[in-house]
Amino acid sequence: MHKESMTVVNGGVTAPIGFKAAGVRAEIRKKNKRDLALIYSQNSAAAAGVFTLNKVKAAPLLLTMANLELGKAQAVVVNSGNANSCNGEQGMKDAKRMADLTGELLGVDPKLVVVSSTGVIGMPMPMAQVEQGIRMAAEALSQEGGVEAAEAIMTTDTVTKQVAVSLAVGGKTVTIGGMAKGSGMIHPNMATMLSFITTDASVSSCCLKDVLRKATDKSFNMVTVDGDTSTNDMVVILANGAAGGETLDFHHPDLPLFQAALEYVCMELAKMVARDGEGATKLIEVRVKGACSQVDARKAAKAIAGSNLVKSAIFGEDANWGRVITALGYSEAEFHPDLVDIFLGSLVVASDGAALAFDEEAAKEILAKKEVAITVDLKDGTAAATAWGCDLTYDYVRINASYRT
Repeated sequence: MHKESMTVVNGGVTAPIGFKAAGVRAEIRKKNKRDLALIYSQNSAAAAGVFTLNKVKAAPLLLTMANLELGKAQAVVVNSGNANSCNGEQGMKDAKRMADLTGELLGVDPKLVVVSSTGVIGMPMPMAQVEQGIRMAAEALSQEGGVEAAEAIMTTDTVTKQVAVSLAVGGKTVTIGGMAKGSGMIHPNMATMLSFITTDASVSSCCLKDVLRKATDKSFNMVTVDGDTSTNDMVVILANGAAGGETLDFHHPDLPLFQAALEYVCMELAKMVARDGEGATKLIEVRVKGACSQVDARKAAKAIAGSNLVKSAIFGEDANWGRVITALGYSEAEFHPDLVDIFLGSLVVASDGAALAFDEEAAKEILAKKEVAITVDLKDGTAAATAWGCDLTYDYVRINASYRT
């Protein structure tokens, strides 16, 4: 679907009909910033999630995985400042208490509550502040609360991340809205990365799970900031059907339109995460084409985007294409080294796997931009993939050297 088939609208998670949200200061972080968010659907919604593959999983993530086995949800509660990870039995008790209290205040079955946390691992949850925040957020819910909710889930993020689009599906106008947080500890396998997506389309639970998985594979799973996969990563979508119209399932003719719009929302959020990587000054987009298979294209693109040497070279505005082909070489993708062409922007810097003369000043101008595109043509097939990352700067070390303080 072309972007012309949909309209970008304001509102984030509250853009779709029937959703309210809030973001409040509960003093969980003690930094005078919003740190607890609530999203609420006026009715029970079909729901699906994609979760971290890290073997160490935070209590709220485990609880949400169990709750979403029902394929339904009606509320999302998220705190920042504390990951509630590696807290033993007490961690699960605290996660359940968050669901129970949210359900009590909103008149929702606690099993229909998605619980999520982000922040420092291994610290006890300050439940007095968390509970106070849930009560405040329940009172503050509004159709204009999407921005505040997006602020409340931030940790080291420097900007909020939200997007929404509307499109025609089955003769009805439906909207998809989303918000995300993520700046460091980003290298998802489903980054700390959280994303919550809402839509007023009616979608069957099994179909919703499938379209989310496909969208995540093309977006959040193609983002890397620092190679670390968190214990709390999750992407969750709620579809409440408030726009009316037929329920989308695998055989509905407009499902591809919805799929493409969802992929657009997820990709935009993913790029926002990469652009806002801790200490980052540049967004890096790696495009691999001419691969033998989609799997090979994805492996190659993500390896290049995740290479610390590539990221450092981009920060230093050094057209060191050797680092690109080296990352390609250890990516485990199948390719022929003597066929590879490498481009920085539109400037070819290597051809058929070998050096060639190129304009160093032109290359430096390309690398000085806020967005840097690296294209690798394997010339060995028709498959392609895109990955996103950011440069590696001095500030990344500064931020993470004192994260707990």
